[in-house]
Amino acid sequence: MKDEPEDVPEVEVEYGNNRNGEMLHNSSNKRSRTTSDCWDHFTKITVLGIKKAKCIHCGAELTAGSGTSHLNRHVRSCLSRTQQKDQVDDCLEKKEVTKDDGTCGVALQSFDPIVASHKLATLIVKHELPLRFVEYDAFKDLMSYCNPLAKNMCRSTLKSEIFKLYNSEKAKTMKLLENNDSRVAITTDLWTTSNQKKGYMVVTGHFIDNSWHLQSRILRFINVPAPHTVECLSQVLVKCLWDWNVDKKLSTITLDSCTTNEAMVDRVKGMIPTESMVLNGKFFHMRCAAHILNLIVKDGLKVIEGGIGKIRESVSYWSSSPKRLKTFEMTAHQLQIVCERKLVLDCPTRWNSTFDMLDVAVMYKNVFSRLQHCESQYKCLPSDKEWELAEKMLDYLRPFYSLTDVFSGTAYPTAIMFFPVICKMRKSLMEWQMSPIPEVKLMADGMIEKFLKYWQEIHMVLVMAVILDPRFKMLMIEFYFPKIYAVGVAEQIKRVRDLCEEIFNYYEVTSTTLTCGAVAESSLAVGYSLKGQRQLGFLNWAAFEAFASQNTKLTNSQSELERYLEEPLVERTADFDVLTWWKMNKERYPVLAEIAKDILAIPVTTVASKSAFSVEGRSLSPHRSRLHPDTLEAIMCTQHWLWAADRGAIPEEEIFPGEELNDDEDNGPQILN
Repeated sequence: MKDEPEDVPEVEVEYGNNRNGEMLHNSSNKRSRTTSDCWDHFTKITVLGIKKAKCIHCGAELTAGSGTSHLNRHVRSCLSRTQQKDQVDDCLEKKEVTKDDGTCGVALQSFDPIVASHKLATLIVKHELPLRFVEYDAFKDLMSYCNPLAKNMCRSTLKSEIFKLYNSEKAKTMKLLENNDSRVAITTDLWTTSNQKKGYMVVTGHFIDNSWHLQSRILRFINVPAPHTVECLSQVLVKCLWDWNVDKKLSTITLDSCTTNEAMVDRVKGMIPTESMVLNGKFFHMRCAAHILNLIVKDGLKVIEGGIGKIRESVSYWSSSPKRLKTFEMTAHQLQIVCERKLVLDCPTRWNSTFDMLDVAVMYKNVFSRLQHCESQYKCLPSDKEWELAEKMLDYLRPFYSLTDVFSGTAYPTAIMFFPVICKMRKSLMEWQMSPIPEVKLMADGMIEKFLKYWQEIHMVLVMAVILDPRFKMLMIEFYFPKIYAVGVAEQIKRVRDLCEEIFNYYEVTSTTLTCGAVAESSLAVGYSLKGQRQLGFLNWAAFEAFASQNTKLTNSQSELERYLEEPLVERTADFDVLTWWKMNKERYPVLAEIAKDILAIPVTTVASKSAFSVEGRSLSPHRSRLHPDTLEAIMCTQHWLWAADRGAIPEEEIFPGEELNDDEDNGPQILN
């Protein structure tokens, strides 16, 4: 049901105020003098040539133009006005306030319909409620009980309020980016909805704010019409960067590794002046580490793809219907196997989902064997050797599986973790090549071939990130390079040092914060939490710390970079926060602090952008598939901004589980400012 319009008679309206205090006028545009307070309750109208005053409370029409005494008497005796006044008094809210003298008191706050509409739109957006929610009878009854003066809102009005909220939050986010003095790292990804069959590109900006907190904001959730060519995608992306005024303060763009994205980056660099990029865009394109890890492991799993195929068919067969699933659970119970985890079917293009499927399936291998004798149609049972190989591969790949969680973080700088993790991966693959198990050796050979293809392309700029961690510096490079390079170790280390000096010299020329000051005593102290620190627990810290203690050198170098590199490492503790350390030492290392602010914000994966599609899937359920792309973008972006402002994070799946929300058609677009 739509909101009803104001009850205005179809007569010539002269001058006066309506019940909302807005001036009404006629075509003559001449103002009459209505100075009495009674005109706050009447509207002047002309009916059949006779001037009358219409009560805005009860609608009574009285003569006008012969004084106001009778109008004042009506105001005092009007029952409709008295009832409305009582309702308003009942709706006054008691609110605690602080007086000028510092004492606390209680004040009355009246109901504001504008504020109420804003809060209702915020509720709908943040918690992914359907637009029809405001038209539910139970919701109307609740609002009527809470406040009799509250007007019912229809979906069209709610949509208008959502766009108002979107424009307001967008202005705040743009102001945040404008006032921030660091560069912005971009992640983007493309996805096609299963319901609408429309392509959407999400563009996310990552940066460290002026308070040294890692921030992430969705800039656009754009509907991209087919065909999704390189020219189309690059044009959409560049326009987004222009609209948000971040085209001249970019650091990197992180994308999945594919030929289309590589061509798109080349076109973007041709449309945006590379002079505004670090080292003329030398490290502008970052390849998604999670995607590369996926490609590497998928190549390794080809060794046992026959066994994986049989396990996939088995899982699919026994989870295809409630009856078969019940039979599977009863058989497991007979074999005294506790069904703690349910069978899960993988997505063949995502190796971590294949790992999950295998990890669960091997728990029930005896159940599958028993069922082969009970079900004649089940003919895809893996052999004993295939089960054995699957278990061995799981043991080898389990550390790689944990890397996905390391790379997928958004609340901590993942760039720091990339280098030690990738070095650990390289070292593990070299050890697997020495395995006596032929299948493991073949898997390692395939994975190393893919690994070396991407290693030189992705590691250099992120090597700088680990150097900017005062717990590691160059010693982490000097510790790992001899383990992963058979020859040319000295040349590789020199290459890294040259890169550090090149980046430092670039920032030294362009830096606006070259004033040095003394460091506070507490700057070397540690006492702040860094989420994700526990993820590096599998690294050999004892060996690294022994190496660091033997290779620390102290000199009297005057260069800021050399002074930083040659000072002793900061103690490695579980509650260390690298961003807090740089915040406290920015006066001591002004140029390096600027570099740290830009590089530590670089995400090594596109996970932040992909997570938006996970939320979008909940927003665009089959019953909600008629949402116009502009409306969907407003909801998606506003939800992200509101949660980021509230808690610095986006709600996870488990916090707000998705539900199928029933919405009717969204009629037409609205322009996004």
